Amino acid sequence: MGSEPRFSLEAHTADVAVAATAPDLGPLFAAVADGLTAAMCDDVPRRGERFAVTARAESREALLFEYLDELIYERDVRGVLPAAHRATVDETDAAWTVEATARGVPLDAVDAREVKAVTYSEMSVTETEDGWRAYVVFDV
Repeated sequence: MGSEPRFSLEAHTADVAVAATAPDLGPLFAAVADGLTAAMCDDVPRRGERFAVTARAESREALLFEYLDELIYERDVRGVLPAAHRATVDETDAAWTVEATARGVPLDAVDAREVKAVTYSEMSVTETEDGWRAYVVFDV
């Protein structure tokens, strides 16, 4: 797998799926978010202000769902394409938290495709011998 977080877009019926790997959960979440960005836009300009995103949930999968859902919400509310993701994930007292940032590229600066929503369909976050793997399907 290597030490760098990675993602790939995968064909999935009428939707789009992202498979990602990383050595730790924070980089894994950021890699899936980078996959979300790639699903929305082929060429992302290097501009835009960074903004913070926080999500909490009862499980790793629920946390990934909430985090990605929040990014889609921020896209809609701020009118930006979230890009260049950074994230840290922590578990405390049976709750999971992600603290993240993204660069908000103005939507009028990109030719973006719409991703309607993140789904629980086939979602997985699993620990492997080499780190972590995630699989997420987005409704397009």
